[in-house]
Amino acid sequence: MKRLFLFKRVVFPLSAMLVLAIAGTWVLAGVVAFKLTHALREFPVPQAILVLEGDTNRVKFAAEFAQSVADVPIWVSGNPGNEQLNRSIFQQAGIKPQRVHFEFCASDTVTHFTCNARDFSRANTHHVYLLTSDRHMPRAKAIATVVFGAYGIAVTPVSVPTDGVPSESVLRILRDSLRSVLWIVTGRTGASLNPKIQP
Repeated sequence: MKRLFLFKRVVFPLSAMLVLAIAGTWVLAGVVAFKLTHALREFPVPQAILVLEGDTNRVKFAAEFAQSVADVPIWVSGNPGNEQLNRSIFQQAGIKPQRVHFEFCASDTVTHFTCNARDFSRANTHHVYLLTSDRHMPRAKAIATVVFGAYGIAVTPVSVPTDGVPSESVLRILRDSLRSVLWIVTGRTGASLNPKIQP
């Protein structure tokens, strides 16, 4: 009888927490869906380009792409050590320096979005071109849906071809989606817990 009592004391709170977690996830999903629908309706044309730096090919592709969307600001999220090289790439492509903004807060893919969400929101930017490699795009879109979606920021993906490179695993996409939810709930991404997390 005592064991049954202890079992109930442990299982019932866990069940309640599970129900609350599921309900919270559904509420979050509903809020994000509503905000993204509103953003796409009110701002059908992207207002900025977000480049997840990662490698030089993405920046070169961004410089070419930026020529087709004149006057749209470009945000490069990545490594400060590559800033001069990246500036020269945009300069050679004829992109005005004032169009290009560099953000060095990010340490991995999730923080590319958590570091920029508030800045875009403050700038009243609700729709951006998301530029990264094709193999990286599914994970980037999943994170953007959660993090940017919570701020009412929609993305239009622009993939950089990477021939012969396999796509990222579903497990990696799921991991970073959960980290994105963690950031919304706690303000922390969990990046500091795993130094092996790669951008």
